[in-house]
Amino acid sequence: MAAEAVTLTVPGPDGDREVRISSPNRVIWPDPGITKLELAEYLVAVGGPFIEANGDRPVSLQRFPEGIDGEQFFSKNPPKGAPAWVRSVTVTYPSGRRHPQVVLDEPAAAVWAAQMNTIVFHPWASSTANTDNPDQLRIDLDPQPGTGFAEAVPAALALRDLMGEVGLTPFVKTSGNRGIHVFAPIEPEHEFLDVRHAVIALARELERRMPAELTTAWWKEERGDRIFIDFNQANRDRTMAGAYSPRPLPHAPVSCPLAWDEVESADPREFTIRSMPDRLRDVGDPWAGMQSQLGRIDTLLEWWQRDLDDGLGELPFPPDFPKMPGEPMRVQPSRARNPE
Repeated sequence: MAAEAVTLTVPGPDGDREVRISSPNRVIWPDPGITKLELAEYLVAVGGPFIEANGDRPVSLQRFPEGIDGEQFFSKNPPKGAPAWVRSVTVTYPSGRRHPQVVLDEPAAAVWAAQMNTIVFHPWASSTANTDNPDQLRIDLDPQPGTGFAEAVPAALALRDLMGEVGLTPFVKTSGNRGIHVFAPIEPEHEFLDVRHAVIALARELERRMPAELTTAWWKEERGDRIFIDFNQANRDRTMAGAYSPRPLPHAPVSCPLAWDEVESADPREFTIRSMPDRLRDVGDPWAGMQSQLGRIDTLLEWWQRDLDDGLGELPFPPDFPKMPGEPMRVQPSRARNPE
């Protein structure tokens, strides 16, 4: 007997495409009973804003063949059997290795990725025109144990104001979990390492202004209950869940763009696969036109140099990165201390 399947008609810039969804009744999120077909239909419903936010970028696909409670893996190479209309672009990884990654140019590509069991979409901070130079500066405000979204809100508002001081236009979204992501579109004039340094300079200045609430400490044992400003999300091949991307949590949340006047009253648990299409119809897309507001990071790079001159150097890179010039020891402070 042939496997059950349905075909979705997905509108796109060049007309409709037919995308086959196999095993449409497979349950992906058991608690709300959301199926593979409902996930695909969600991506059709939010297709325009989803592609505006995540399209024309290298993207890593986080795939869950057995639903959110099963095994998962990342696809950084285009999966076998990709349709001819799904594009790829060659990128350079921190190791220096080069390889193609999928690019989403239209909603049908996202629906096809759902057919391939993708739940989370992780777009790069650079576009296909220049994959080495980011056109987005990204900050991840990461609550530590004992804190949550509410504690991250004051940090996000202070970050908004600080970005405005340096001439950047910030945009905000829920992470889909407890955190907050703040993006600013930038001119693609600098390589990833420079943008990382701009992020570190911004993070250090924010930490100076809110030392009791925020930290740039890489080691968890040093953070306490402060919100961690995750500077390492600015590295090459480091990505966050994209805007409108689902997350593999029991209530099927999505990473939801917000207007700034929504942040203080927002409840990230309300933004789910089932609620997001109605929200878009009611309030629109707060990130519409974001990439038309490109800023520059010159002031932040001046701050980075100022901090270097004051004795503040490089911060640790992720453990899977090659050792970088000027990087401190990759040893947890508790292990580095002299036991005497």
